[in-house]
Amino acid sequence: MILISKTYWGGMPFWFRQAPEHARHESVVLRTHDLRQLRALYWTSERETKARKIGVVVIHPRVDFHHHYAVPRLVDAGFAVLAANSRHVGNDTMAEHEEMVLDVAACVRWLREKRGVEKVVLLGNSGGGSLVAFYQAEARKAPGDRVACSPGGSPTRFDSAPMTPADAMIYLAAHRGQGRILLDAIDPSVVDESDPLSTDPALDMYNTRNGFFEPPAWSSYTADFLGRYRAAQVARVSRLDAVARTHLARHVEATEESELQGFAARPFEERQAVLKRCACETVMVVHRTMADPACVDRGLDPSPRDYGSLLSERPDLMNVAALGLARTVTPRAWLSTWSGLSSNADLVANVAKIAEPTLIVHAERDREIRPTDAALVLEACASRDKKLVTVEGARHYFEPDPGEREAPHVERAMEAIVPWIQERLA
Repeated sequence: MILISKTYWGGMPFWFRQAPEHARHESVVLRTHDLRQLRALYWTSERETKARKIGVVVIHPRVDFHHHYAVPRLVDAGFAVLAANSRHVGNDTMAEHEEMVLDVAACVRWLREKRGVEKVVLLGNSGGGSLVAFYQAEARKAPGDRVACSPGGSPTRFDSAPMTPADAMIYLAAHRGQGRILLDAIDPSVVDESDPLSTDPALDMYNTRNGFFEPPAWSSYTADFLGRYRAAQVARVSRLDAVARTHLARHVEATEESELQGFAARPFEERQAVLKRCACETVMVVHRTMADPACVDRGLDPSPRDYGSLLSERPDLMNVAALGLARTVTPRAWLSTWSGLSSNADLVANVAKIAEPTLIVHAERDREIRPTDAALVLEACASRDKKLVTVEGARHYFEPDPGEREAPHVERAMEAIVPWIQERLA
């Protein structure tokens, strides 16, 4: 049985289908403020011989955007594009947004200092939107006013990091943050966190007694069920937050014990046991994270979206599979990235702190980001120059049907993005 969405059958839907014409790319290594190295491709047009005035950063918390579908049209327009991988590319388990903000900072600094770019645009696609907004919100603050510690207690180093604001922001099919997505999608019917099949039938959205119908028929849930369901989702995330903080507290206690006067004089076995607790990095297993009622009930936040989730047309089965959101996470990654109650990477909260020109591009048939999400971001945005564009008929990746070579919805999105940049920054 194939549970993965047909969206992925032809390869990675966020990669361009044809390389940009008359383009060259340079493989570069960037160094972050905390001495990590990032890999990126620097795309430019062979037709442009003068210094690039406008540079666009394309980055995602964990997805490889080296060949992102926005690159060809951006390069054709004469913009430089830095398509970068974060330090956590391909690795959900340890991804902390406070660390990745320093990755975005390295990208902006490299464009300005190494390539002389005058104007920088941050293009946040999908999960990249909440990441670049978090960066921009912090970069606009005085160093001493920036977030000092991650939700897990790690120092961010934002106060000493060179962080200059970008000149414009683009959110392309950007959700409200990975924590917000999970808060809507986590299964609150889990009874035992150690048992992937433990279920409270009264809170099971995939139980026919609660309004679920056999796929692909659309389900229908009552307001009473949804009220109890959403409250139970918040309660489960709160419990997982508490579990994460308990793990981190044990680490702090062990660290403090290792720093006590006289610790070095204790027997080796005692010191080793304490240091093991210091070094221990727990990995939390979070079962069943594909249970958003709106994925199977189109009456919730109505749109012409397809049945199912971004990852599967059978979310009722994919919900218990290994592949899914936040399935394995460290306590710090859980609190920083996946907790909708603790994460700082909340797009709605951060756009309220950003005054630079802002473009929001919404895919009409997006399974995960629905009309209310786009409207909330637009309403919260502090910029006086803000615009929402909806691409009719487009899915999350603006991808065509499987087997099609052309991607007309990508072109429609870029027809909104390219002139918007030119009008403001060229």
